[in-house]
Parts: sequence; C-alpha cells; structure tokens
Amino acid sequence: LGAQGTGTVRGRLTVTERDGEPTKDASEAVVWLVPVAGATRQAPRQAAGRPAEILMQGRQFAPRVRVVTLGTTVEFPNGDPFRHNAFSNSPLGPFDLGLYGKGERHAVTPTKAGVYPVYCDIHARMRAHLVVVPGAHWGQPGVDGRFELAGVPPGRYALHAWHERAGQAYREVTVTAGGVEEAPVALDARGFVLQPHKNKFGRDYPARTGDRY
Repeated sequence: LGAQGTGTVRGRLTVTERDGEPTKDASEAVVWLVPVAGATRQAPRQAAGRPAEILMQGRQFAPRVRVVTLGTTVEFPNGDPFRHNAFSNSPLGPFDLGLYGKGERHAVTPTKAGVYPVYCDIHARMRAHLVVVPGAHWGQPGVDGRFELAGVPPGRYALHAWHERAGQAYREVTVTAGGVEEAPVALDARGFVLQPHKNKFGRDYPARTGDRY
C-alpha cells in the first residue's frame, strides 16, 4: 500500500504495429492519470520554478520526449557551435523561442496540458515532443511496456496513454487503497506515416539544408 491509504496503478502498454512488427520504442510513450470523480487532485510532482530541460545538440533534441507537469518552465539550451531555434505550432499554445547560439538557453512555460510537437526552424530533421500533464501521477513505461504510478489516492481516473506513432487513448480505472494490479492500455500505430513537417511559417524547408528524414 502507498502512504496514507494511497495505491499503485500497475499496467502494461501495448502498441499494435503493422504486419506484426515488434514495438521497439515503448519507453518513449507516456501514461498519466486524470481524476474523473471522487479522486483527490494532487499538486504537481515537479514544483513550479524548477525548470526542465530539452538540450539541442548534434542537430537533435534530447530527450526526444520530455514530460512535465503543468506550470513547469522548460529550457532549451543550445549545445552546438551553431545557431538553433525551438518552436511549436500546437493549437494548445504556439511558441517560438527565436534563433540563438551556443551556450544560450531560451525557455517557455506552457499554459495548457497536452502534447506539443517541437521543431527547429533551421534543421528540418530535429523533432521532439513536450508532453504537459495536468497532475502528479504520470510515468513512462519500460522497454517491455510495463509501468507503475505510485501514491495514487482512491477514486476514479482516466488513464491516458500517448505515443508519437499512435496518438492518444484512455480508459477508466478505479483506484482503491490496494491500488490496481493490472491496467492494460492499448495503442494502434498501424496507420502511422512519418511526414516531413513545415517550418514555423508553414512552408517547406529549403532543400539546401541537407536535413532529411
């Protein structure tokens, strides 16, 4: 049992692939709980004012998936000897951190929960996802898809799951003081097609950049 009668939600995320292909990136998924009824809302796990970070280095974002609780500031330090940009055209709240060089860092504080695709306006192959969750109970599965969400107060919750190639799905779970021993959640990636994205102006990247998917 968890502290003060809280429970642990355990489960396994599965991703259906095309032609029976194995899922090799289950650990890049995110699962989180949202109270439905009779559940106590918890303060965010990461206190506001303690920034998270997505590094820009080697023409990549690292990590490719960063999870933060709502109200957390996210910094984008540039570790490369040339300039980068970080932007998102998400309808949840678009942002553009401008163009800046090595050793500089710009930041954003998302105001809505959800998934923000993040790109660089200079390097077309740079892609990341900032997943902003509304509360404290979230996690990322292991390579086998197994996950645990500890310290959950009793009540009804929507168990959300997201993966870049499969989108988002959810199911309801009822948490007791004994927790939930098995909460499977399934995603379907069979329809995924990786598409080149547009720059921050909604146009194609110049072919001269040499960045290809």
